[in-house]
Amino acid sequence: MVDFKKIKAFAFDIDGVMTDGGIFCNNEGDLFRTFDAKDGFAIRMAIMNGYPVAVITGGRSGSIRARFLTSGIPSENVYLGSRDKIADFNDFCRRFGLSPDEVMFFGDDIPDLEVICAAGIGACPCDAVAEVQEAADYVSPKPGGKGCIRDGFEKVMKARGDWKFSVSEYKKRF
Repeated sequence: MVDFKKIKAFAFDIDGVMTDGGIFCNNEGDLFRTFDAKDGFAIRMAIMNGYPVAVITGGRSGSIRARFLTSGIPSENVYLGSRDKIADFNDFCRRFGLSPDEVMFFGDDIPDLEVICAAGIGACPCDAVAEVQEAADYVSPKPGGKGCIRDGFEKVMKARGDWKFSVSEYKKRF
């Protein structure tokens, strides 16, 4: 059984987790992704309730940083172009005084495996590659880009009694 109560922070990949993995590209080489608003709201709920949150992605597009700044994730917690995700994960843990077993990490593909195995709860969407699903502690019933982040964040926060919304805090922060 997965112990959601032990989690104090969240980290996740982008493509295939926060998105369905599809990327649009224009003639100038700009990349475009679509994100589920419910996943974005779960990130805001976590931040409003004091959870550190990080993005650890191989993607390099500045639009990723811009998207997550609007969700309240500080720029220094957005690791773009990550080619050594475990190093970035460990940096995030160190900066917040966290043990890796206090962090839920969501990934969907081979580059995420090392962090999934190191995290307190290695999680993935239901459409992650087979190797990731086998290694994960928690496989969300939701696919990437369709609510898997919301599902995982909500499970942790409800288990800890932190799934609380404050209109005044929301207005102040977002």
